[in-house]
Amino acid sequence: MWIGTYEGAYPRTRVLVAGLGELGVGVVECHRPVWERVRHKAGSFLAPAPLAAAGARFAGAWPGLALEERHVGRVDAVVAGYPCQPDALPASLVARRRRVPLVVDAMVSLADTLAGDRGRAGALAARALAGMDRAALAVADLVVADTRAGARFLAERFGVREGSLVVAPVGAEPERFPPAPPPDGPPHALFYGKLAPLHGVDVVVAAARRPGVPPVRLIGDGQLGGWLRDELDRDRPPGLVHEPWVSYERLGAEVAASTMCLGVFGTGAKAARVVPNKVWQAMAVGRPVVTADSPAAREVLSDGVDALLVPAGDPAALAAAMARLASDPDLRARIGAAARRRFLELGAPREAARPLLEALAARLGDSRDGGHG
Repeated sequence: MWIGTYEGAYPRTRVLVAGLGELGVGVVECHRPVWERVRHKAGSFLAPAPLAAAGARFAGAWPGLALEERHVGRVDAVVAGYPCQPDALPASLVARRRRVPLVVDAMVSLADTLAGDRGRAGALAARALAGMDRAALAVADLVVADTRAGARFLAERFGVREGSLVVAPVGAEPERFPPAPPPDGPPHALFYGKLAPLHGVDVVVAAARRPGVPPVRLIGDGQLGGWLRDELDRDRPPGLVHEPWVSYERLGAEVAASTMCLGVFGTGAKAARVVPNKVWQAMAVGRPVVTADSPAAREVLSDGVDALLVPAGDPAALAAAMARLASDPDLRARIGAAARRRFLELGAPREAARPLLEALAARLGDSRDGGHG
């Protein structure tokens, strides 16, 4: 049972729920939308008034959730979905009453994201966010990360026991991102995201200014949106087109229409621990990906096989990789096909959810045999 104010429509949630269903596991959702109302959560959302309004919606959501879950029959586990931090404590009360394990999806640490990567929180707020992370992790029987690098971070920063950690990749929704043949016409690259620092939009813009680089279609807005607009007004790279927003429903078509897709290029610690949605989505469609060479990327991708990996924060290396793909259609086809195969091995919903199901089965088996549950 997924319960709480988690982002119900976010790809992370949808992939895991769909994958468990494909593996024969029924999932009940007791959900109230709270956080979905804000597109970019590192901007004005963090001001006192919007935060207070969201807090009030959260407080009002849980009485109804508690009543709703009372009408749900037996379940084997309770899940506080992404983002788990607001829901973990009340979800733990539900899990303890039902005497089943509590799973928290800690794909994102609030302290790591808002105080670290995005730099939006001062020292006091950073400590409060770390306290929320720690409290959510402390009540969990299983903690879900999206990469092994992310799991190591949770163990080292918050003391999560290795035996409580399970790595479930982000993956992608196949129905939203079906395989597609390469597009006709001149090559161009696609970059999209919420423009948080880990994306490295500055690296992409600098690379796009170099000779021999194909045109770039850049979709996104967010924390660095103002910087991007100023930079494009000052010196727009040839062929770069910026569209601030495209609906999630349109993203699959955008990826299919692209020749190559760009991942993340930031130099921060968080960027090295993630394989983001857009990389998995490009792999699902069968597009060659260029992204930063990082510990997390190496868990999934091999340079020159199913992606081109470049040093983080290096516009020259990114430009060279883009130009290489633009000039070699056979290379694009080979890497794109290999990326699609890798997606099916690791990122299709049933494969993304399989580690969670296996960890839960082991936990429930231990509990029923007299162990801890």
